[in-house]
Amino acid sequence: MKKTFVLLHIAVVLAGFTGVFGKLISLNEYLLTWYRTLFSFLFLVVIVWIQRAQFNHSRVNIWEMGKAGLLIAFHWVFFYASIKYSNVSVGVVCYCLTSFFTAFLAPLINRKPFNITELLLSTLTLAGIGLIFHFDTSFRTGIVLGVISSFLASLYTIFNERLVKKYDATVMNMYQMLTGSAALTIVLPVYLYFFPSKTILPGTLDIFYLLILALFCTVGLYVMVAEVLKKISAFTVNLTFNLEPVYSILLAMVLFNESRQLNVSFYAGLLVIIISVVLQAGLSRRKRIEVI
Repeated sequence: MKKTFVLLHIAVVLAGFTGVFGKLISLNEYLLTWYRTLFSFLFLVVIVWIQRAQFNHSRVNIWEMGKAGLLIAFHWVFFYASIKYSNVSVGVVCYCLTSFFTAFLAPLINRKPFNITELLLSTLTLAGIGLIFHFDTSFRTGIVLGVISSFLASLYTIFNERLVKKYDATVMNMYQMLTGSAALTIVLPVYLYFFPSKTILPGTLDIFYLLILALFCTVGLYVMVAEVLKKISAFTVNLTFNLEPVYSILLAMVLFNESRQLNVSFYAGLLVIIISVVLQAGLSRRKRIEVI
């Protein structure tokens, strides 16, 4: 179990870089996501081929795996839109609401009773988001987009918790990136009509960032999360990912000097979110000890 939590924390560190790439890459949120899913799919095809993994599933099984790719693809669109309309710090903090949505949605989808502890911890996270929401009205559009993003991320993790028990993590993610990329391609002309972009093709530096984002912060990260979900609940995974803003905000401060845009209310909200994660970690450890 200790190795599983170490793997989860490595995934969280990698996730901390995703928001930074959203700021570094000059493409708009939709094109950024489209290239990310496409490059990730190509990397996964190579990995599956090298591993000689079983991937000739039936159409029903492929769709069962792949439809979750729609959720993650459009989660990324809203996530990067949140960053583009506000900043890295706001965008990644809004992602913390994923655990709040999971605490409510997972019992409903899986037809299980609500966990009072999870609901209380999620409410604490919501209080932290509430503090942040009031720190600057100019960022409210970005916050609303971030809330939608976290809702989609919650659904993705809940459904993936079921899928990882049936399918190989790498193969599953390959089909998800394929489905996500295909869906984004279909909607791309409509999106560009309403939200025109100065350029469609990424520059040399953008391509470099996209390759790093796809290989390490997508393929590596989501395969790790899929493996972790075999032993840890979706709620615990999502709550642990609430630490992602800590890494992203530190990076944003160094690279973009975002500390000038943040005030006491923001940091108070972030502190509340961190407390919720620490409490969950303590409760999880106590529960494991009791089981042993």
